[in-house]
Amino acid sequence: MRGAVRLTAAFWVQAYLARLRGADIPAYVVARGDATAGAVAVKLATLDGRARAFQRVGDAGRGGRRWDLLAEGAEAEVDAVLGRARARDPDLWVIEIEDRAGRTLLDEAGLAE
Repeated sequence: MRGAVRLTAAFWVQAYLARLRGADIPAYVVARGDATAGAVAVKLATLDGRARAFQRVGDAGRGGRRWDLLAEGAEAEVDAVLGRARARDPDLWVIEIEDRAGRTLLDEAGLAE
């Protein structure tokens, strides 16, 4: 039996941005990482001075991957956490979403796993 196909980071990012556009959710790439194997972080700015950041992590219990909350709070504090993460891992992609309703679509099929 074959294993799951692993998408490149750049392909995943472009597909994610297309899904967000389709839902009329403004988003853009803040930092480009390694096109092939870079990790991805998603920052959600709710336009009230607050933000949350998520990063994909391995989920040994389910044998897959899931999105974990990396930081939450004042937008400047979340930006600082992401800045430190980029300093440790220059291959990290950072996508920023601006949505008052707090939508990321990360819990939807194809993105949640």
